[in-house]
Amino acid sequence: MPVARHRALLVLEDGRHVVGHSFGAEGETFGEAVFSTGMTGYQETLTDPSYRNQIVVATTPHIGNTGWNDEDDESSRIWVNGYVVRELSRIPSNWRSRRSLEDAMREQGIIGISGVDTRALTRHLRELGAMRIGISTTETDPQALLERVRAQPSMAGQNLVEDVTTERTYVVPAIGEKKYTVAAVDLGIKSMTPHRLAERGVETTVFPADASYEELMAIRPDGVFFSNGPGDPATADAQVALLRQVLAGGTPFFGICFGNQLFGRALGFGTYKLKYGHRGINQPVKDLSTDKVEVTAHNHGFAVDAPLQGTTQTPYGLARVSHVNLNDDVVEGLALDDSEGNLKAFSVQYHPEAAAGPHDARYLFDRFVQLMEA
Repeated sequence: MPVARHRALLVLEDGRHVVGHSFGAEGETFGEAVFSTGMTGYQETLTDPSYRNQIVVATTPHIGNTGWNDEDDESSRIWVNGYVVRELSRIPSNWRSRRSLEDAMREQGIIGISGVDTRALTRHLRELGAMRIGISTTETDPQALLERVRAQPSMAGQNLVEDVTTERTYVVPAIGEKKYTVAAVDLGIKSMTPHRLAERGVETTVFPADASYEELMAIRPDGVFFSNGPGDPATADAQVALLRQVLAGGTPFFGICFGNQLFGRALGFGTYKLKYGHRGINQPVKDLSTDKVEVTAHNHGFAVDAPLQGTTQTPYGLARVSHVNLNDDVVEGLALDDSEGNLKAFSVQYHPEAAAGPHDARYLFDRFVQLMEA
């Protein structure tokens, strides 16, 4: 039996508004409007902590087709502030499905709007950039909702790490024989990341974002990992200071996404906000050391400002850009070498754990293991 849909109102901070149909929870929500180009993996997207305080526009026209299962969550909850889709699947169908997308959103208090021309909305965001947005199932006056949208803080300058990090340290054991121990700093970590390490015989101890250098070293790690996460990397001074201690101590380091941005800051580079960011599972990235092109999964609105050519002397060694986005030349990876050219630490802006997404970049976990072996 079809679900009765209530009216929902969407308003962007530039005054553009759309009327659609509500799904999920009722009420009002605000955030930064961003778009994701993935044709699959909406469950992983919605449960990615990097989407904290963002409202995601899905460019794929049909969403919810495979329902919601108990295995593919990337964290303990949905993190997006809202979801915008063209058409919500009326009949989800998949052998692993346990509930519908709408049921999952309603249970967790997440507001959605359907019946939106998401192609036109995405083109608008590409032209003008990510902006603040509001969705309401109770407000009917676009001007009144616009005033509340414009009262919201912009993403630049927001420190969201404390919102998403774990409250206590926990351990993800190695699968099979334990070979190495990694100390992971949770800046908004996705569950697939320690799983990829576990597959390679790595036991990962996940620490809260405010962990000290002494706490990390107390487990005698073979390597240190900084995860993905939300917010402006320019606000994460404490984590940058921690990373500089790690680099000074010589422990092998690997960072992903937010971890890449903090690695850049630790090396002395700046960061900046992208116009509309990279979000999806089809971004072409070139590995400058091999000239290989990878199709990769992304979710970031900030990037590192570093020279694409040559090396930069830092207190910890020679830094260089290792990967670049072929769409817009954004820095997608950094590497730190010693004076003899041996790799000491590295990071990437994209997501090699790729859940859901392409698997071209899984070799980076092997590279981290090889770095610990060395």
